[in-house]
This record gives sequence, C-alpha cells and structure tokens, in this order.
Amino acid sequence: MSNKLMSGFWRHMLMIPPFLWEKQISKFRRRIEAELGFMSKEHQLVHHCVVRELPRVGGPLSPEFVANKLGLPPDRVKVILNELEKHMTFLFRNSEGAVIWAYPVTVEATPHHVTFSTGEQVYAA
Repeated sequence: MSNKLMSGFWRHMLMIPPFLWEKQISKFRRRIEAELGFMSKEHQLVHHCVVRELPRVGGPLSPEFVANKLGLPPDRVKVILNELEKHMTFLFRNSEGAVIWAYPVTVEATPHHVTFSTGEQVYAA
C-alpha cells in the first residue's frame, strides 16, 4: 500500500509530505490514549453491551438490565455508567438513569434511522 496523502485544492491535487501528517497522527494517537485511559475491561464490556442491546430492546436500558446481561453487580454497573457518561464520549442516560444513547446508536428519534440486516431498527447518534 502506498504511504501517500493527497489533498485537493481547487482543481489541483497536492501531495502532503509524510513528515507533516505522520506527526499529526502520532499526536492524535497520544491524545486518544490519554482520553481513554480511564477505561477498564469492565468499562468496555458495559459500553459494548449497551451498544449491542439498544437496537435489540428498542428502548432505554436500565443499569439493572445491563448488570443482569453481564453478570456484574448493579452497583458496579452504575459506577461504570457514571464514569462513561462523565467523559461525554460514549453514552447518555435519561432522568431515570436508563441509557438512551450509546455511540453510535440511540433510541431517541434523530433524522438518521438505521435498519440492521437482522431487522433491528434504531436511530444513529
């Protein structure tokens, strides 16, 4: 595979020197690693569970539902949900504490309606 980056400018394509964009990729990687450093395996399990279950259930997911699905203590799931929501990256809960949005899906209406090959329907966040 070629290690080139091209950028369009009006009618012309310009090659961006690798030393410029490789440095930016490295800086971006370090920033992402720092932002995600708080996540344990349990955080990842909870997030993946919520993303998987929102389309199946089609409605808000309570912490107890997630805890039951994963076999984790409900109090631990609540702490993890708080941490994920605090970082404003992965999910959002309603006033009852149930998850309604977990990137990239939501059960709240948006202009982006998604139908999976399994027939499950949900909105894109």
